[in-house]
Amino acid sequence: MAAVPDKILTWQMVQPTSRDKETKEVIAGKIEKTEIPVPQLKSGEVLVEVAGCGVCHTDLGYFYDGVPTVSKPPLTLGHEISGTVVDGDAAWVGKEVIIPAVMPCRQCILCKTGRGNRCLNQKMPGNSLGIYGGFSSHIPVPSIDLCEVKNRGDIPLAHLAVVADAATTPYQAAKRADFQPGDNAVVIGITGGVGQYMGQTAKALGAGTVIGIARNQAKLDRALNYGADFVINSTDKDAREVSKEFKGICKENGLPGFGWKIFEITGAKGGQDIGLSLLSFIGKLIVVGYGMSKIEYMLGRLMAFDAEVIGTWGCLPEYYPIVLDMVTSGKINMDAFVQTRPMSTIVETFDEAHSVSPDKRIVLTPDF
Repeated sequence: MAAVPDKILTWQMVQPTSRDKETKEVIAGKIEKTEIPVPQLKSGEVLVEVAGCGVCHTDLGYFYDGVPTVSKPPLTLGHEISGTVVDGDAAWVGKEVIIPAVMPCRQCILCKTGRGNRCLNQKMPGNSLGIYGGFSSHIPVPSIDLCEVKNRGDIPLAHLAVVADAATTPYQAAKRADFQPGDNAVVIGITGGVGQYMGQTAKALGAGTVIGIARNQAKLDRALNYGADFVINSTDKDAREVSKEFKGICKENGLPGFGWKIFEITGAKGGQDIGLSLLSFIGKLIVVGYGMSKIEYMLGRLMAFDAEVIGTWGCLPEYYPIVLDMVTSGKINMDAFVQTRPMSTIVETFDEAHSVSPDKRIVLTPDF
C-alpha cells in the first residue's frame, strides 16, 4: 500500500479567467502546481490517493466562464475522482474507491426526505470542499459516502473516475423521470460527456426505444452502438424541423407520439427549444444540462398535455454502487468514451477541451 504523504501535490486554480470591467480586456486565468499540507484527519474522514480525475464541463465553467466556486480561489478543481484510501478510517484503508461528486450533509430536511442530491449544505470537491479538489496527488474526504470499487476486472481504476459524475448524473435523471422498463427516451446531446451515458443508462434500465439528437454525425453513428436506436442530426435545423423528423421516425416505426421521456443534456438554448417542442401528452422533459439562456414557452401547454418539466442535479451517493455495477457488468461501456492524460498537461487540456468538445472524456492521472 502507498505511504501516507506529509504534503499534497496539486494543480491549483490561482485565479479564474476574468474580464476588466473598464477595458473589457480578458484577463487569463492561472493554474499552478503547488504543495499544500495534509490536514489532520477527523473521525470519519480518509485520505485518498488519486488514481484519476475527469475534466468536466463544470470545471471549465469555473475556470473560463465566470461560474463562481463556493470556496474562493486559490483552490484545486476536479470532482470526478477515483483512487485508493491510504489513511484515516481503518475500515476503508487499502480499498479502491470512487468519491461522489456531491456529498450531502445527511442531517437536513432535504437529506431526510430523499432529496440529498440537492442538499443545501452539500460538499463538492473542487468547489465547496475547502481548497481540495481532484487534480491532486491526494484528497481528504468524508468516508460515509465513498463507493467501494470491487471486481473491476481489467477496467483501469482511473477510468472509473468518470462514474463520479458523467455516469451517475444520468441515473439520477432517470430516477427523477421515474423511468420504467419499456419507457421511450429522447436524449438531446447524446454525443456529449454526459449524454453518451444517458443513452446507455436508459437502455440498461429497459428502454423500449432511445432516440439520440446531436450535431456530430460521426458521434451519432457511434451512439447507435451504445444505446441509441435512432438518431437525428440537428445541424442547421430549428426545433420545428427536428420535431418533424422525430414524428416521422415515430410514424415509420409504429412508435407512440406521446409519453416520451426527454433528457435535455446540452444546457444550450437550441437543445432546450428542441426538448420543449418534443414535449407532448403525458411526456416528461428532464433538464440535465445547465445553461443561462432564457426560453419562451406557453405554460398552458403543460396543462393541456398533462406534461412535466423537471430539473435534476448530481446523484445521490447511494446510487453509485448501482451505476458502478452497470459499468463492471458491461451494461454501460466506459472504455470507449474515456481517455487518460498526465495531470501535468492540465493547462493545455483545459484550453483544448474549452475550445472543442473532446471525442472522449479526458481523465488526468497524477504524474507529480
